[in-house]
Amino acid sequence: MAQLIRRHRPKLVCVSHVPTNSGLVQEVVAVGSVCRDEDVLYLVDACQSVGQIPLDVAEIRCDFLSAASRKFLRGPRGAGFLYVSDRVLDRGLEPLFIDMRGADWIAPDSYRAGQDAKRFENYEFAWALVLATGEAARYATGLGLDAIRDRARALAARLRTALAAIDNVRVLDRGRELCAIVSVSIDGWDPRQLVKALRERRINTNAQVRVYAVMDFDEKGVAASLRLSPHYYNTEQEIDETAATIRQMVQASG
Repeated sequence: MAQLIRRHRPKLVCVSHVPTNSGLVQEVVAVGSVCRDEDVLYLVDACQSVGQIPLDVAEIRCDFLSAASRKFLRGPRGAGFLYVSDRVLDRGLEPLFIDMRGADWIAPDSYRAGQDAKRFENYEFAWALVLATGEAARYATGLGLDAIRDRARALAARLRTALAAIDNVRVLDRGRELCAIVSVSIDGWDPRQLVKALRERRINTNAQVRVYAVMDFDEKGVAASLRLSPHYYNTEQEIDETAATIRQMVQASG
């Protein structure tokens, strides 16, 4: 990353903390240190990590951090949040399209951007979603993000071990640090069909296809994958039953 930044001198480095299609956890703190040393703006997409991994923007040293409510935070769909650093505000950066909440019209041909991060907000809010997001955040912090992380990762590790022991099942997750997203490829099964079959057995999963992650899927030699995302409220019994169900389905299909 340091070599790439020095070679290309980007205006902005954007990193997905956790990709949607893999349990990989990117080293966002290390990247943030390089970006700050090189005076490059840094955006972290925390959509998949908020709610399952503790986040400290001071440690990450990011200028922006964006997240959705509906993932591991267990909030409502259609809401999220954006963190903006003081460094961004001091530089006078503002969104490409400014809503009436983000600026004041002060003369016929000029405006004044908001003095704080509200300049990045929209005027129209779905206030019920905002309140629900706040409640989800309070719930998660009340439980403790360290405890949530440890519990969710332990369940995911248990699931990976069980799935890896099944013939024709390949665990696709790579990296020194893995989170509570488990991705697998199963010979002879289209993940979308597998999602439907598992849902009939009251097991909720998701299918990831190549257009979501072209480079990653091509490198792994797959066109699609099955994603399983255990969270702290799941039990060891549910994890074991999920693996056993997949084993039965694979064996039954030959």
